Amino acid sequence: MKIRGSKISGGNWRTLGLPSIFLLCLFFFLAGFFGSSLFSQQEIPNNLIPVKKIEFEALPLEESVEEIPFQILSWNPRALYFPNFATAEQCEGIIKMAKAHLRPSSLALRKGETAESTKEIRTSSGTFISSSEDKTGILDQIEEKIAKATMIPKNYGEAFNVLRYEIGQRYDSHYDAFNPAEYGPQKSQRVASFLLYLSDVEEGGETMFPYENGENMDSSYDFRKCIGLKVKPRRGDGLLFYSLFPNGTINPTSLHGSCPVIKGEKWVATKWIRDQGLDEDY
Repeated sequence: MKIRGSKISGGNWRTLGLPSIFLLCLFFFLAGFFGSSLFSQQEIPNNLIPVKKIEFEALPLEESVEEIPFQILSWNPRALYFPNFATAEQCEGIIKMAKAHLRPSSLALRKGETAESTKEIRTSSGTFISSSEDKTGILDQIEEKIAKATMIPKNYGEAFNVLRYEIGQRYDSHYDAFNPAEYGPQKSQRVASFLLYLSDVEEGGETMFPYENGENMDSSYDFRKCIGLKVKPRRGDGLLFYSLFPNGTINPTSLHGSCPVIKGEKWVATKWIRDQGLDEDY
């Protein structure tokens, strides 16, 4: 079947089939579409202001990036282990600073408690030393490294509590965070604790978490027992654990203690980290 076409550009009459007509129509449609799109893009409304391109300068990198290896010990409580966090020389220097100032360790008392009624809970000796008191710079170096490991500023940490445990001495299970219902209102709360072991211990002296993964919580737990997750002290190694959940409530599995030293001597420097910057009072 033949269909008469129209006269094109003054030429002769031509007869076109349906496919030819379809292709011709498609060509003119596409040409018109892209032509109108190109024209519309060239038109810039008067009410639009050209956007200025902003170039950002790269932030300067730290001159040296320090790698701090760690091992996840537990998710409940959240506990991390840092091997070789400090050198043997740094550990010896901290012990030397603390030796002349050791006193029997004390406790924060709950309502109704006295120093006499709680004296067997914590039997170590210790002292507090701030980095500002250390002329050697060792404690400042350790604080800097703890800040990098925890990503919490230095001024959120209390002074170092350097402790010595002799044979038979221990610290019964306890929380580092203070429950306001038991201790009264708090200016700030302890979020985390960093323990730097300053000496090896031949036997005993482990840091233990009796409630790891919810174990022993349903029974009548004896707070003097040395059970659960145990971390053996090794000179220069560090232990970080968190006392609070991200919502600020106390994690019940952060209960911990120090097993009795059976053989040797245990030295440890504890850094308690708060939820806000601290005054010199801490």
